Amino acid sequence: MTLLRKTVGEIVKEQARLQPTHEAYIYPEHGIRKTYQEFDEETDTLAKAFIGMGIEKGEHVAIWSDNKPEWLLSQYATGKMGAVLVTVNTNYQATELEYLLKQSEATTLILDESFKGTSYIDIIRTVCPELITSEKGFISSEKLPHFKRIILMTEREVEGMYKWSEFITHADKVTDEQFKQQFRSLDPDDVINIQYTSGTTGFPKGVMLTHNNVVNNGKQIGDYMKLTGQDRVCIPVPFFHCFGCVLGTLAAVTHGSAMILLEQFDPLQVLKAVQEEKCTALHGVPTMFIAELNHPDFTKYDTSSLRTGIMAGSVCPIEVMKRVIEDMGASEITICYGQTESSPVITQTKTDDPIGKRVSTVGKPHPNVEVKIIDPVTGEEMPVDVPGELCTRGYHVMKGYYNNPEATREVIDVEGWLHTGDIAVMDENGYIDITGRIKDMVIRGGENIYPKEVEEFLYTHPDISDVQVVGVPDVKYGEELMAWIIPKEGVQLNEESVREFCKGNISHHKVPKYIEFTNEYPMTASGKVQKFKLREMSTEKSYQ
Repeated sequence: MTLLRKTVGEIVKEQARLQPTHEAYIYPEHGIRKTYQEFDEETDTLAKAFIGMGIEKGEHVAIWSDNKPEWLLSQYATGKMGAVLVTVNTNYQATELEYLLKQSEATTLILDESFKGTSYIDIIRTVCPELITSEKGFISSEKLPHFKRIILMTEREVEGMYKWSEFITHADKVTDEQFKQQFRSLDPDDVINIQYTSGTTGFPKGVMLTHNNVVNNGKQIGDYMKLTGQDRVCIPVPFFHCFGCVLGTLAAVTHGSAMILLEQFDPLQVLKAVQEEKCTALHGVPTMFIAELNHPDFTKYDTSSLRTGIMAGSVCPIEVMKRVIEDMGASEITICYGQTESSPVITQTKTDDPIGKRVSTVGKPHPNVEVKIIDPVTGEEMPVDVPGELCTRGYHVMKGYYNNPEATREVIDVEGWLHTGDIAVMDENGYIDITGRIKDMVIRGGENIYPKEVEEFLYTHPDISDVQVVGVPDVKYGEELMAWIIPKEGVQLNEESVREFCKGNISHHKVPKYIEFTNEYPMTASGKVQKFKLREMSTEKSYQ
């Protein structure tokens, strides 16, 4: 496949030209429906407002909210005038926000009033106390030397902040010709997005992604799903993460598909949207699909319009995949694997891959993407069916971590290979299976155990809804396995019955020594299970 040389803005304009009256995005909960022509016009106006406000090409604009329409429009408007959109995790609190604004050198913050009971306005006042006495657009912060302005997504009057309608009026200062000139000056290799990695170790790092990175990745993802202008893609995953803004909106926009958007994930709202909007594709991390499938009202909703979609974000359990195909009807569901540093998708299953491969692997590398599996210690390439670290090279690899050349050198070697830190196995046909993170691997008495293998087995237990396996310190063996199990609703499970289920079915050293039952796991805002927190919780229980 030939790579596109287009900017994010050019993609929108192309769809508005090809199918102006086709639906671009729909918010069922608000009754909002916009065509591609309207989407193009809205984002032109917003792009002009950014320019009229004095925001220059290459300037960093942070955005902090759930999947509001303003977030979607800001993504494509900054893509039309060349500002760099810095995405902020919706779960951030004061210390994390201050770190991100400072490290990213953001000049501007777009934010909603609150999220899930947390006041974003209170948090930004804590981080930037000067706000209360600042004139709009002229913030002078001791801690944040680059920070100048705040745009609120609502019409509430808050000292030092522009209301959304005030922000829009800045578009009047910019002529069509001035805007066109700036639009044409953008280069596909310009950085357009900085996304902060979840920071499971140390401080989060700002991944710099270009138009070229995300436009081509979105296009190839949609190609693998066989998306067309007739598809309707339900996107309940957060925009601040690559899943939302690349696998979600960019995969849809590059193919002229309609986006069915939800501000926050709610399993019932997803099922309702799929039925009412006749969605043909549904995105989600495994925990989202599990919540939908296990919802007491699941059978009351008609999901027969579903054809495809994406399960990604963490390891996809085989049993969950089978249920999505059989019970939801998404017979062409695909699995994607990657990381923010690779824009994010490296490998993906195809809609016509054999069913066995679609439920048990993460597919093959995308076109124009190189992959090799190496010994993490020696760097030697591993033979077929032998696990090692997955490395990748190509158009999709990030420009680097913002203002952090040292961390960039740690993950991108001199030959341009991105070292993912993930353990993978490739079969003789090129299909790849991710068996865990290098740091998740458990070494018990000299035996390497990959938690995913044990999880996959436990998922076959009829009374287990979800399971996560981690290593805990052990005096005798160095490490032992601990399983955290969420039982199915209304079911009573005990440790002994789980161990009995394992006996004779998996090797004795892979049977978890410790079993805990829980109702939920510590999660990131993008729906990933935080295994490092599970490990901490397990170790605190002092199973020594």
